[in-house]
Amino acid sequence: MSFSVVNILGTMPEIYLTFFGCILLILETMIPKEKRSWLAYFSIIALVFAMVASIGLNGKGLPLYSGLYIIDPFSNFFKITIYLAAILTILFSLPYLDQEDIHLGEYYAFILFSVVGMMVMVSAGDLITLFLGIELMSLCFYVLVGLKRDDNRSVEASFKYFLLGSFTAAIFLFGISFLYGAAGTETISGLAGFISNPGALKPLVVVGMILTLVGFTFKISAVPFHMWTPDVYEGAPTVVTGFMATAGKIAAFAVFLRVFWVAFSGNRHDWDLLIILISILSMAAGNLIAIMQTNIKRMLAYSSISHAGYALMALLLPNRESLFALLFYIFTYMFMTVGAFGVILMMRRKGVEGEEISDFVGLSKQHPIAAIVMLIFMFSLAGIPPFGGFLAKFYVFFAVVHAGYTWLAVVGIIFAAIGAYYYLKVVMAMYMKEPDGNVVFHSSMMGRIALALTAGTTVILGVYPAPFVDYIKSSLALFIP
Repeated sequence: MSFSVVNILGTMPEIYLTFFGCILLILETMIPKEKRSWLAYFSIIALVFAMVASIGLNGKGLPLYSGLYIIDPFSNFFKITIYLAAILTILFSLPYLDQEDIHLGEYYAFILFSVVGMMVMVSAGDLITLFLGIELMSLCFYVLVGLKRDDNRSVEASFKYFLLGSFTAAIFLFGISFLYGAAGTETISGLAGFISNPGALKPLVVVGMILTLVGFTFKISAVPFHMWTPDVYEGAPTVVTGFMATAGKIAAFAVFLRVFWVAFSGNRHDWDLLIILISILSMAAGNLIAIMQTNIKRMLAYSSISHAGYALMALLLPNRESLFALLFYIFTYMFMTVGAFGVILMMRRKGVEGEEISDFVGLSKQHPIAAIVMLIFMFSLAGIPPFGGFLAKFYVFFAVVHAGYTWLAVVGIIFAAIGAYYYLKVVMAMYMKEPDGNVVFHSSMMGRIALALTAGTTVILGVYPAPFVDYIKSSLALFIP
C-alpha cells in the first residue's frame, strides 16, 4: 500500500466529517425550516460513521504525513469521547433551537467542523498542525457562541471570546517560534529529543514552554487565564455552553498531555511547580467564586475552572497511574457536565430559558424525574458517592498521593468539600423549597434519550466502572509503555 493511501485511510474520520459538514451547508438551503430536525439526524449519522472509522483504526499506532499526524489508541480515546459529546449535544439541541428561534443549518455544520478541529488537535504530532486544529475549533466556537444574534449577551460573549482567543493564539504562536528557534524543529518527537540533550538552549525552551502554557491554560479555563469563561458560558446558547465545556476542554487536555508529557518531559523541573500553582489557584478561584453565583450557568463556569485544577494535579508524574486518573476524570466529567447543561436548557420560565438557581425551586414536586436526574449530576460533580464523579476525584487524589504530593491531595480534598456547598445549593432548591408554579420542564424524546444516557453512564461509572477502566487502560498502551 502506498504512502499516500495510508495517509488518506488514517485520516478518513476527519475527511468524513469535513465532507458531511460541507453537505450540511448545502442541505440547509434546500430543506424547509419546519424540517430542520433532519439536519440533526444527518449530523448524528455523520458522527457515528466517523466513530466507527476511528474504532477501526484503534491500536494502529500510525505516524502519518511524515510524523505530522499520529493515529494511536491515545488519540482515538479522546476522539471517541469528543464524538459522544457532540452526539449528546445534538440530541439536546432539539427542540431547544426551535424555542430560542436559532434553528439554523450552519449550527450543525459548525459542530462538525469544530469536531474536526479537535480531532486534528488530539492527533497532532507537530506544533503547527496543533495550532491549525486549535484555530479551526476556536473559529467555530466564536460563531456558535454568537448564534443568538438578537441577544446582546450572546453577541458580547462571542466578541469577547474572539478578542481574547485571538490574543492568546498569537501568544501561543509566539511560543512555537521560540521553540523552533531553539530546536530547529516543531515536531513533538523532535522537541523531545532536543530538550533531553544536556546542551540544549534551555532559556529559549523555557520561554517557549511558558508561552505555549498560556495557550493551553486559556483553552482549559485554568487560572490566571480564566476570566473569559463565566461571561462566555452565560452569554452563549446553553447547548453550545455544554459542548464547549466538555468537548473543547477534552481536546485541550489531550494536547496538553502530548506536548508536556512528551515534548517537555526532559525539563519537568522547569514546569512542575507552575502546574502545581495553576492547579491550586484554579481550585481556589473556581470553588470560592462559584459559591457567590446565583446564575447556574455562571456557577458551572466557575465549577469548570475548579475541575481543570483537579485534573491538572494528575499531570505531575508521567506514569500510567496518573494518566489513567486524568483520562477517567475527563471521560466522567464529559457525561455529568453535558447532562447538567441538558437539564438547564430544558427549564423554561414564562417561555424564557431558566438560568437562575431560583428557577429550580420545588422542581422535585413539579417534575420529580428531572429533579432526580439533576441530583445525580450535582452529586457527581461534587464528588459524592456512588456516582462517577466520586471515583474520578478518588483516582486523581490517589495518584497524587502515590506521586508523593500528599499535601496537594489534602488541598484538593479541602476545596472539593467547599465546592460541594454550591452543588448542594441546587439540590436544596429542588427538594427543600415549595414551587412557585412558573417553571416548566420542556423535554423532547431526543432530550430524554440524551438525559437517560448521561445520567445512566454517570451512575454506572460510579458503581461498575470496570469496562470503562479496561478501555481507558488499553488506550495508554503506546503512550506510556
